[in-house]
Amino acid sequence: MDSRLAIDSAVLLLYFVLIIAVGLYMGRKEENLKDFALGGRRMPWWAVLASLIAAETTAATFFGTPGEGFTFRNYTYLQLAIGTILARILVSYIFIKPYYDYKVYSIYEYLTARFGVPTKNAASAVFIITRLLASGARLYFAAIALALAYEMISGTRPNQTQTLVIYVSACIAIVILTAIYTTLGGIKAVIWTDLIQASIMIGSALVALALLYSAIPGGWNEIVQRHGGFHLDDFITTGLDPAKHGWQKIVSMFAIEYTIFAGLFGSTFITMGTHGTDQDFVQRMLTAPDVRRSRRSLILSGLADVPIAFTFLSIGLLLWVYYQAHPDPTLPKTPNETFCHFILYEMPVGIRGLLIAGIFATAMGSLSTALNALATSFTRDWYEPYINPASTNEQSLRAVRWATVWFAMLMIIVASITSYLVIVHPTVRIIPIALGIFGYTYGSLLGVFLCGIFTKRRGNDLGNIIAMIVGFIVVAILSGLPNNIAGVFGGKLYTHPSWLPVMEFPWWICFGTIVTFSVAILFKTGREHHPGVA
Repeated sequence: MDSRLAIDSAVLLLYFVLIIAVGLYMGRKEENLKDFALGGRRMPWWAVLASLIAAETTAATFFGTPGEGFTFRNYTYLQLAIGTILARILVSYIFIKPYYDYKVYSIYEYLTARFGVPTKNAASAVFIITRLLASGARLYFAAIALALAYEMISGTRPNQTQTLVIYVSACIAIVILTAIYTTLGGIKAVIWTDLIQASIMIGSALVALALLYSAIPGGWNEIVQRHGGFHLDDFITTGLDPAKHGWQKIVSMFAIEYTIFAGLFGSTFITMGTHGTDQDFVQRMLTAPDVRRSRRSLILSGLADVPIAFTFLSIGLLLWVYYQAHPDPTLPKTPNETFCHFILYEMPVGIRGLLIAGIFATAMGSLSTALNALATSFTRDWYEPYINPASTNEQSLRAVRWATVWFAMLMIIVASITSYLVIVHPTVRIIPIALGIFGYTYGSLLGVFLCGIFTKRRGNDLGNIIAMIVGFIVVAILSGLPNNIAGVFGGKLYTHPSWLPVMEFPWWICFGTIVTFSVAILFKTGREHHPGVA
């Protein structure tokens, strides 16, 4: 092996050994489901904070956000950060206390107390299906590095079949390594390894930004000259087309992803959905000893999102400037692969290994808690009530571990299918797809939870299920989902009316929530569930 590759491989191997060792050590002595799922509610708030950052900063962020910066060469994506901060404040004061008061393991247990078992089952099923698809789809992103590394080592670009084999092999390796410490160590292993992975991810991104800046001849002056200067519309845009009037002006605004309105409203609903009704994120918060420390970790994670997103967008912008000054005929056509291409071909030996470790850190950090959350939700919402109602602590602990293994296998299948679709459609951008999967269903979840929290006598099992279905259908139509699916197979189902906006992903959860909530409150709560939540 080339000595340079040997050094990078050693750095990567050290990372894997460290993560698995720490995960197994920190997660030892799991005695019951509470230890496995909630860490006994003894996790320090700063470790929970790091775990939230690791969950949010996926491999999709590592490649997708620089891809957005490279494509648009501005910072309009940061407008979404406004909503992420606002939403975390709302979630910390609306959702977290009821979850602690009801002492839930799966947050969907709250819906049983407020409405009934059918609502809980529907919400849990929506979460399991959505999280499985979303996390599985994001898995393939980390494999981009291996596909480009194959090209660098062999000197030839892999064909579609070879690329698919590389992607699937990488996904299998990542899932197996992550599943080992997640299955044996539970949430404690997840959070402590997330702390390491978040540190590696942030550190490697800052190193990449510094090296990229130093590689641009002329420094800041060259950046400004190439870019044409930075103006207000490089950071804030309304999306309102001055050439259009009335309703058509609004329609055109909904068709733009990154606007100040999407940041204030769309992003707020996105984050309320992901951080208030998603077992994956909420389960981390519930490991803190009390509500106060859980809130602290959540709000600070929102503030941390801003510099992290700014860093990755800056990497994308500097990549564009760098390759303008240093044209590269081998540069990938897909913007999402540009950062990885730079890492493999331009980074110094050793640093390159650190950056590749950062890529795997983002993938494993988000995957580990997804597996833990899926297994916890399945065990509490389905195994204990239906499969084994008389289960002991030992049986539930065994069940949650086996569930982790089965969900890991399902993740591999989803990631393989995603890899195939992306290879066939290489121009597909990452972030809208990764976030869009949640957009179709999490509005329904958020609408039902808000109905339960903000009302005491509205909403029941039948009404909630109807509301969730209607919310999903409305979002599917507004997003153009039926035609998008048909387009994969080269077809088209219908012509979208010109008066009806085709909304971009930041708006999907917003409108899904509004529709679901509006339908749910039309139904009256049964007497046995009148107390609700104060």
